[in-house]
Amino acid sequence: MNDAPGLQPLYQQVYTLLVRRIAEGAWRPAEALPSEQMLASELGVSQGTVRKALNAMVMEKLVERRQGKGTFVAEHTQERALFQFFRLRRTDGTRVTPESGVPTIKRRLAKPQERHKLELDDKAKVVEIRRTRLIDAVPTVAETVVLPLYLFPDIDEIGDLPNTLYSLYQSRYGMSVVEADEQLRVDTANREDARRLEVEVGTPLLHIDRIAIAIDGKKVEWRISRLTTNNVVYAVSLS
Repeated sequence: MNDAPGLQPLYQQVYTLLVRRIAEGAWRPAEALPSEQMLASELGVSQGTVRKALNAMVMEKLVERRQGKGTFVAEHTQERALFQFFRLRRTDGTRVTPESGVPTIKRRLAKPQERHKLELDDKAKVVEIRRTRLIDAVPTVAETVVLPLYLFPDIDEIGDLPNTLYSLYQSRYGMSVVEADEQLRVDTANREDARRLEVEVGTPLLHIDRIAIAIDGKKVEWRISRLTTNNVVYAVSLS
């Protein structure tokens, strides 16, 4: 590796290389990476450079360190995915674990906006998943998930979808979601929302538009969540 002017610092080059290897499947979720010493020897850099790259990956939640065992590729367990990507809390601040109603799933041609959001070609097909999330047994989130069919070719044939889809994306399809871009706005319930959430038409809702991005940079999911806020808040910690 070369630390010449104009190139990335060495640790960033190591970071980029290791992330690419994970994306290509060199190490599976929950699998240990080689030791810092082995990586340093292979790449021709110092252990300090490798450690700095791994520290950056830990901060990005791409890998995790286990005391006395080494560094492992991060795994999207149900609990981890909820902690990292589910931002709803009860009004007293306590965490909630949503339950999912029976979903409806279908495959179809992508609509123009979906092709734009997910960077798909004109003839691309998608899988649409609609489900209602319940919090404390109350219908709270009307969720519509759109996935590129080529990335998830048989997801509509799975019997019971897990409560947290990101763990399924990783374990079955090798798609590790590491980033989510969200846009929020206030809206009011239409007839479909009213039916799914058991509220009156015109009830104020929070509308969340999310694009999920995998470790290789692919946009793998477009998710629209429309939710009531009588018993929950959307919580974000800033630092």
